[in-house]
Amino acid sequence: MKHPRLQQFDNRLKELFDEVDDYLEQQYGEDYPLHPARARAGKTANKEHSGLFTVGASFSAGYGSEHGRGYVVEVEIVTLADIPDEVEEEIDEAAARKVRELLPRYFPDRRLELVRDGRLLKISGDLSLGSHGDGGRS
Repeated sequence: MKHPRLQQFDNRLKELFDEVDDYLEQQYGEDYPLHPARARAGKTANKEHSGLFTVGASFSAGYGSEHGRGYVVEVEIVTLADIPDEVEEEIDEAAARKVRELLPRYFPDRRLELVRDGRLLKISGDLSLGSHGDGGRS
């Protein structure tokens, strides 16, 4: 069972990534064929299971990172086609711009930023669950 505030944070992060997924689908969704086992965008209940992109993040404790702990942003292009490195970089940069734009809207009560951590993109900043005396607000 997850802490309720962690669950709330994860839910908002999923909504943010769903919006990034929609953006990437609009910009690049017709450029490459879908994997044969993949449904068209919007045809499943979860955006992670349809369309050309899967956008999400995994938590990193940040050992050895100058930015510390955070969520490493992952953009997966679900196709069997060969995608040139420069196109993958363009898509990653488009996703990064969109995440930066959306972070303040989805997390107005936190200081979060998207940073480059080596070759990775990471959401770092205020990942706290709030203080014990705030009555569950944060």
